[in-house]
Amino acid sequence: MSDWTNVIQAATIHDPLSGAVNTPIQLSSTFNQTDFDHFGHFDYARSGNPTRESGEKAVAALEHGKYGYLFSTGMAAISSVLFTLSAGDDIVVSKHVYGGTFRILSDILPRWGITHTLVDFGDLDAVKAAIKPETKALYIETPSNPVLKITDIRAIVAIAKDNDLITIADNTFLSPFLQNPLDLGVDIVVHSATKFLAGHSDILAGAVVTNNSDLADKIYFIQNAVGATLGVLDTWLLLRGIKTLGVRMTQSSQSAQKIAQYLEGHDKVARVLYPGLATHEGYTIHQSQSKSGGAVLSFDVGSADNAKVVVEALTIPIFSVSLGAVETIISYPPKMSHAELNVEELKDTGITPGLLRFSVGLEDVNDLIADLEQALALI
Repeated sequence: MSDWTNVIQAATIHDPLSGAVNTPIQLSSTFNQTDFDHFGHFDYARSGNPTRESGEKAVAALEHGKYGYLFSTGMAAISSVLFTLSAGDDIVVSKHVYGGTFRILSDILPRWGITHTLVDFGDLDAVKAAIKPETKALYIETPSNPVLKITDIRAIVAIAKDNDLITIADNTFLSPFLQNPLDLGVDIVVHSATKFLAGHSDILAGAVVTNNSDLADKIYFIQNAVGATLGVLDTWLLLRGIKTLGVRMTQSSQSAQKIAQYLEGHDKVARVLYPGLATHEGYTIHQSQSKSGGAVLSFDVGSADNAKVVVEALTIPIFSVSLGAVETIISYPPKMSHAELNVEELKDTGITPGLLRFSVGLEDVNDLIADLEQALALI
C-alpha cells in the first residue's frame, strides 16, 4: 500500500464492539479484574489504556516498527529513552540537537553520572574518535533544529554496529511520512508528536518507536515507572491529527520548497538552510534517505535587529515557539528553541543572530511569499 493509505489505515482503528470508525476514548484510570489470580491486559492506566494503546500501535505502524510508546511531551519521550542509560555510561550526540535535548544532556544526566560528547555528525571521523569504552549510544537529529544539518543515517548506523552501540534518531522535523530511520537501521526513533504528527498546535505529545524487543522492554519500564504517559483525550486528538499527515506534509513541503527558492534569490537574505535546495550541505545524502526537503526552513537576515524588523512586519505567520502546524510559525531560535545555549554554543552550532526558523503551514504559498517580500523590503 502507498504511504497515503498507510497513514489512514494506521490512524483509523475501528472499535471491535460497536464498529465505530474512531477510536473510543476510554476515560478510566483503573480496570475491573474478574479473576483473583490472573489479571487482564489492562489494570491501571499508567501501565496501559485502550485508547493510548491504539495510538501507540498507530505511531509504531507509521515508523515501520513493532513497539510504540506515547508520552506526555516530546521531551518526556526523549528523556525516557535517555533514562535507559546508567551511571558510568556515555552517549555521543550530534552537536546540532534541539535545545531541550541539550538541556537534559548538560544539566540533568550528569547528576546521575551519565556523560555525553557533542560532535558534528557530518564528520564521521570525529564521531568515531568520540567513541569511548563506556559509550553506549549515538544520537542523531536529522534534519536538525534549526540549521537543518543533515546526518548520513546509514553511515552512523554502520559506525554504531561496528562498535556494538545503539542508535537513536529524532525524526520530528520530517515525520514518518517523509523519513523512516528504522528502515535505515536505527534502533530507536523519537518524536515530538506535538509537531507534524498531531499537526494542529492543540496538544503536547511524544512518541518512541523501536523494533528491538529488549529496548522496548526498557522503554516501557521507564514509561510505566516514571509515568509521563499521554492522556487519552490527547491520544484521541493525536490520532485525528495523524489522519491528515500525508496531505499536510505534502502540501507544506511543496510550499517550503518554493519559499526556500524565493529566499535563496533575495538580496536581503544572507543564507537559506533547507535540505530541498541543491546548495544545501548534505543535499545528496538527504535525497537518499528522505522523500522531500520537509516543511521547515531557516534563513538569515544578517542581524538580530533585522530579524526583529522582519518578524514584526509579517502579518500571516504566527511568531511563536513550536512548528509542524497547519498555521505557518516563525521563530527566533537564539531566544526560543535554543535559548539554553550561550553565545559561543550558538555560534558553534551555526545559529547566528539573524537566523529565523520558518515552519510552513497550509496557507497559500503566494500569500506567504508576498508577506515575506513586504517584510524583507523594510530591512
